[in-house]
Amino acid sequence: MEQFDIPVADAGVVAATLWQAAQPRAVVLLHPATAVTQRYYQAFATYLHGLGLHVLTYDYRGTGRSRRGSLRDCAVSMADWMEEDVGAVTRWAAARFPALALLAVGHSVGGHAIALSSATPHLRAAVLVAAHAGVTRTIRGAVERLRVWCVMRLLAPLLCRLFGYMPGRRLGLGEDLPGPVMLQWSRWTTLPQYFYDDPAMDAARRAARVRLPLLVLGFEDDPWANRHAMDLLLRPLIHAQIERRHVAPVEAGLPAIGHMGFFRQRSASALWPQVGNWLLAAA
Repeated sequence: MEQFDIPVADAGVVAATLWQAAQPRAVVLLHPATAVTQRYYQAFATYLHGLGLHVLTYDYRGTGRSRRGSLRDCAVSMADWMEEDVGAVTRWAAARFPALALLAVGHSVGGHAIALSSATPHLRAAVLVAAHAGVTRTIRGAVERLRVWCVMRLLAPLLCRLFGYMPGRRLGLGEDLPGPVMLQWSRWTTLPQYFYDDPAMDAARRAARVRLPLLVLGFEDDPWANRHAMDLLLRPLIHAQIERRHVAPVEAGLPAIGHMGFFRQRSASALWPQVGNWLLAAA
């Protein structure tokens, strides 16, 4: 296991970890979810490495090992994560391993990046896990919808103005986040079609460029990435070859999966082979 920094053209670096297989069949990039560090994906990365794949994990700028200095001075946005950070990691891997197929697994916003990044053509295939258009009104369950509305519409603007960043750790919401990341995300949740309604993103045109095979995984007990919210994200991917699987916990013999559970060790035997085998077939 090798740890190092990958420079980002915009500014700064992303801290990455590489698991190298002895006789690699392909390279897999793990694009994380919002406010989730690469440590969360270590067990899944180890599993993929055991299948004979090089695996690269990393932290977006302003999070985990990529956090440098005060977050008050971090001007990176969520759009920058998807274009600059993901682009830097993808191009680094393509240059480092030019003879190997380049694959990706994107969790939540990591899946958004696969849909929108200008570096996606470097990939041969990709998996989107619990990736959805995060519009507040699509969240299933009135209590959860109200909770997210309060965080996004009330707490986020107030706390970012007060602290200069989003203090997620203090609130039990995962990692602290740069203010521009949180505020851009908050604004997108108010738009009917999420970032597709943000003229600055040009997101529908970018999604239409994707021509990859995509495996899209969703889970019946995920209140955020429910079928309707996933439909909103996927609809503009008109040229991608999409295979969708929606798994109920009872079908997998699990008590719950939700938005985060796929990558937990308890899902290893029931769920991970679905992705591992698909990636090997795509390599």
